[in-house]
Amino acid sequence: MKQKLILFTKSNLSLLASISFAFLILAVRIKITGSFFFTFLVWNLFLASLPYLFSQILKQLNSTNSSKLVQFGTFSLWLLFLPNSPYIITDLIHLQNKNASLLWLDMLIVFVYAINGLLLGLFSMIDIYQVLKSKYNAKNANFFMIYLSLLCGYGVYLGRFLRFNSWDLFTKPHILVYNIIHSLTNYNVWAMTFAFGGLLWILFWTLQSKLYKQ
Repeated sequence: MKQKLILFTKSNLSLLASISFAFLILAVRIKITGSFFFTFLVWNLFLASLPYLFSQILKQLNSTNSSKLVQFGTFSLWLLFLPNSPYIITDLIHLQNKNASLLWLDMLIVFVYAINGLLLGLFSMIDIYQVLKSKYNAKNANFFMIYLSLLCGYGVYLGRFLRFNSWDLFTKPHILVYNIIHSLTNYNVWAMTFAFGGLLWILFWTLQSKLYKQ
């Protein structure tokens, strides 16, 4: 338990330092160019941090044997916002924008924000895996994580190409369901789902194996 607490503290401090660096280089770009073009990355990173927040809450709820309904609601929120984590990778598309005037710096900025978003999502997945393993067993938990990774990969597609947000599940449910049904016949949708979902699961399992050697 003490070792896990140390790992938790070190990982949070490392994340905080990395996020601070992301804010710093964006501020430097604003100073150099006078352009606020890439400030949308701050909002995207905030959304990417929500899964980690919810997974931390769920871990606490699970350890105190809180209401199953509350735990399920927290888990649902985690899953709803999880695609925002790998989604930032797709922000590389903005390097084609005419406002991306300092290519080397702009690539670094998007990359740093994408890495931070991805790490936040991966750490949240490790939290969820630990919760699932405590409720069921390692085999079932592994199966769930593969399934959840694929759902997340599909969520990236919904966000980047269909331009849906996580909260559209509540604000535009009929439109969302309609587009989901019609997207399932598209080969590119399945390709992107398995590509992003597979990458996410591989990274999760690699990080999980390193942090918690079994």
